[in-house]
Amino acid sequence: MDSEDRRSRHCPYLDTINRSVLDFDFEKLCSISLSHINAYACLVCGKYFQGRGLKSHAYIHSVQFSHHVFLNLHTLKFYCLPDNYEIIDSSLEDITYVLKPTFTKQQIANLDKQAKLSRAYDGTTYLPGIVGLNNIKANDYANAVLQPAEEKEQLLRNDEYQETTVESTFMYLTLDLPTAPLYKDEKEQLIIPQVPLFNILAKFNGVTEKEYKTYKENFLKRFQLTKLPPYLIFCIKRFTKNNFFVEKNPTIVNFPITNVDLREYLSEEVQAVHKNTTYDLIANIVHDGKPSEGAYRIHVLHHGTGKWYELQDLQVTDILPQMITLSEAYIQEEEPRTIRAAS
Repeated sequence: MDSEDRRSRHCPYLDTINRSVLDFDFEKLCSISLSHINAYACLVCGKYFQGRGLKSHAYIHSVQFSHHVFLNLHTLKFYCLPDNYEIIDSSLEDITYVLKPTFTKQQIANLDKQAKLSRAYDGTTYLPGIVGLNNIKANDYANAVLQPAEEKEQLLRNDEYQETTVESTFMYLTLDLPTAPLYKDEKEQLIIPQVPLFNILAKFNGVTEKEYKTYKENFLKRFQLTKLPPYLIFCIKRFTKNNFFVEKNPTIVNFPITNVDLREYLSEEVQAVHKNTTYDLIANIVHDGKPSEGAYRIHVLHHGTGKWYELQDLQVTDILPQMITLSEAYIQEEEPRTIRAAS
């Protein structure tokens, strides 16, 4: 029997497909052999198995549990087991689209600009631009970073002994926290200090000097912004590594949600070029807990509704803006107010 004869448009088991259990974000490997080769998804229970021939894990699963419809995760072809014929049916196209979706540039640009709920292929509703991500192998740190985008930034450096000016390109601005106190209050509780955002932004005013050390020498640097980017990334330096372990600084940064004006961190010449120097927060990545045991979550502004949402892996909840400022912010993304007004 040739391959064409092994294809069917009349599979009797299509109604057993359970779209609510299908999740293609996970690593494409067999749940038994842990192999990535020739992996199939059971469309009845959502588990991954290897192969479809006799004695293969997918074949045995089909016989043992009477699950008959499988999808090859690489070729995107559907098969009925144990009969082992290819299924041709247009009603399955929504499943292959979720496995390998495609988007136009216009669709991507408008993802978070619509307030209307969309419906997923399993019948659930979601807000475009606010979608949770699976926590696979403790990758919550990656989930948080995937939400905001990164942009480049220009800074000026000055050395200590012979003053020179060097222009360098940066992906983000690193903000240094003051050293956290080690003493406790009268109730024997550890004091968590607070610092205004503009205090730690003073590093980039072109006047404040910071000492740096290398194994050869010590030197001072002054930083000043030479250009404001379309999107500005702040990285609050919470983690430091000594010879034995990684320490975390729990200092709370008091930051405004809107109207972060960077004019005083620009030279007069640069101020003349940038008429608008005000930014608004659009994403806030938070680290909770100890360095080795903590977890990441993110606050994201949805432009379509003007509301803030908190995402931690698959969990999505709305949040009041004033609650965001109480978190241990780690990475923040800001955009100019002109972009907000035009969107």
